[in-house]
Amino acid sequence: MSGAHASDAGATRGAPGSPGPPSPTGAAQGGPGVRLASRSPADTEALGAALGRLLAPGDLVMLIGPLGAGKTCFVTGLARGAGVRGRVRSPSFTLMHEYQGRQVLVLHVDLYRLDPMDVDALGFDEALERGAVVVEWGEKLPAALRDEALSVRFEVSGADTRTLLAAAAGERAARSLALWREALATG
Repeated sequence: MSGAHASDAGATRGAPGSPGPPSPTGAAQGGPGVRLASRSPADTEALGAALGRLLAPGDLVMLIGPLGAGKTCFVTGLARGAGVRGRVRSPSFTLMHEYQGRQVLVLHVDLYRLDPMDVDALGFDEALERGAVVVEWGEKLPAALRDEALSVRFEVSGADTRTLLAAAAGERAARSLALWREALATG
């Protein structure tokens, strides 16, 4: 992995040119949060893995960004971090895939093909009781759920480079974001 850089610090973690974990680079736009730089799909997976190690039942992570921005790549890493074995696939046609991790069930949801009016019928309250829910196209979630979620917005900044803007709504998500930021800072 090439290692992401802290743009406000102007340097990678560790010695120049050495691989290191992706690191936080400041506050996300739109409120308190964290800006993360990814130079490759491996970096994007590593960012997801760091969050996946922290997941607990009831956690809600919403992923926002255009097609091809790396949302499913991030979920692959997140699932690996949670201890999921086996292939992680986008649930574009099935809406939801379940993956059993070491200590948490990861429910991976893709709302791309759904109208926002149809999302309420999916039973998110029950899903959150069963495990951690990670939602691609999370902007389609009902406002009440978005108000309690950790959001990760993906911005395409180059062929393989991405900027991830993470922000928390609600106390639970704020705790998750703080733990994720700490995990990334300590590598």
